[in-house]
Amino acid sequence: MSKVISASEAVNLIKDNDTIAVSGFGLAGVAEELLMALEERYATEAHPQGLTAMHSSAVGNRDQKGMSHLAAPGLLKRWIGGIASASPRIAEAINNNELEAYNLPQGVITRMYHDIATKGPGVITKIGLGTFVDPELEGAKMNTKTTADIVTKLSLDGDEWLRYPTFPINVALTRGTYADEAGNLTLDKEGLDMEVQAIAQAAHNSGGIVIAQVETVTENNTLHPKQVKVPGILVDYLVVAQPENQFQTENTLYNPAFSGEVRVPLQSVPVLPLDAKKVIARRAAMGLRSGAILNWGVGIPVNVSAVTAEEGVSNDFVLTTEAGSVGGVPAGLKDFGHAYNSQAIVDMDAQFDFYDGGGIDLSVLGLAQTDALGNVNVSQGIGRVAGAGGFIDISQTAKKLVFAGTFTAAGLKEHIADGKLVIDEEGRFTKFVAQVEQITFSGKYAATNQQPVIYVTERAVFELTASGLMLTEIAPGVDLDKDILAHMDFKPLISDHLKQMDAGLFAEKWGGLSALVNQ
Repeated sequence: MSKVISASEAVNLIKDNDTIAVSGFGLAGVAEELLMALEERYATEAHPQGLTAMHSSAVGNRDQKGMSHLAAPGLLKRWIGGIASASPRIAEAINNNELEAYNLPQGVITRMYHDIATKGPGVITKIGLGTFVDPELEGAKMNTKTTADIVTKLSLDGDEWLRYPTFPINVALTRGTYADEAGNLTLDKEGLDMEVQAIAQAAHNSGGIVIAQVETVTENNTLHPKQVKVPGILVDYLVVAQPENQFQTENTLYNPAFSGEVRVPLQSVPVLPLDAKKVIARRAAMGLRSGAILNWGVGIPVNVSAVTAEEGVSNDFVLTTEAGSVGGVPAGLKDFGHAYNSQAIVDMDAQFDFYDGGGIDLSVLGLAQTDALGNVNVSQGIGRVAGAGGFIDISQTAKKLVFAGTFTAAGLKEHIADGKLVIDEEGRFTKFVAQVEQITFSGKYAATNQQPVIYVTERAVFELTASGLMLTEIAPGVDLDKDILAHMDFKPLISDHLKQMDAGLFAEKWGGLSALVNQ
């Protein structure tokens, strides 16, 4: 018997107060047609009401797609997610106290699906200790409407651990490429495998239903068993989507290079212009060593790839993304998480298992709000929720960590002249603040664990010490008091061996990375 039904029939199966799990990374793996149908049903019937929605990563296109479809007042009672900023209407609802909201680490959520499937006691991990998800701080609560404690702290063998809860999932909304009439699901054209199998297992073993959006339904026994990612025993219903609701990424409808179906000749990576951002990327790259396994954050950290290409050392490393790609060349911002010519694409939950055990040798992440203790905030800014995504998982477990970003923000104008940094107009926002608005990365926790951490800007480099942030390098052409200390809300420790940043970083041609990488 065929499992194919319409999108409207599918969402009619969702009941008031159900808990739904949604797969996705941007628009990759997002059941957009089902989310649209759910939005339409609620607008017409005012049902289902009071849903709890769970997703591990960004689900949306930073506009109206994805989770933004579920932002109407009353549709959701509770949001448990990794990132809200990809769904602006959800972020606004959280800010307006219209629903309860818990921002949990991305990797932790993927592991919660495992524990839900196995009916385990919850995810017990050190991920999140000392950050805003720690119950001794904010307990992952993102607004004043959110009062229940769901994250708890345990002591095992003298060590502190966090426990993240398990609960039944009533409905899984997920996606694949092809499915046969028995529900066997492939991900052929998906650029990422994500956590679709884990979500399906969690919902099925909770006694819930799994609804999969697909491009095409085939006859039974026509799919190769090794291509089937989610077996039909886990899939209850299939919905065939319109092509425009099956975007591979936020930006791309379909590119076979992302899904590993073809390998494409890659043009030379464009050389970055010599500016402050290139200086930051060059200084961040100085921490690279041959054979390292890497992870980049979005924004300036991605420029490190362009620097390694220009310096001729790109093949000395393996770059991974938290979404599951291993190797290859990372795609741009709206295709983030994907890669051209990957060596492998693994499940996102498996990637985080690797990360959480210390598999990353070096991660370069964005530098937002930072304070004297070395704490970093990227999850909530100027009173607005963004979400941590995989930032907590990655920053706490990488063997070495670099935060990279400009010294100030909003309106900052600088240029390089004669090997020196020239500040034309200072940014309006101070990034080195007295106290971060929210602790996404705990400097104290990292220092206790002796994790090497540096903070790289275009004019100053800081190092995390047991006593807090220490200034170790300044850019040529920069005045310590006028250009650095005057734009910090605290006075950092200053190294007795304070030195000038490598002059080569400010030259049109550097050529110094290969020797560092291979030393």
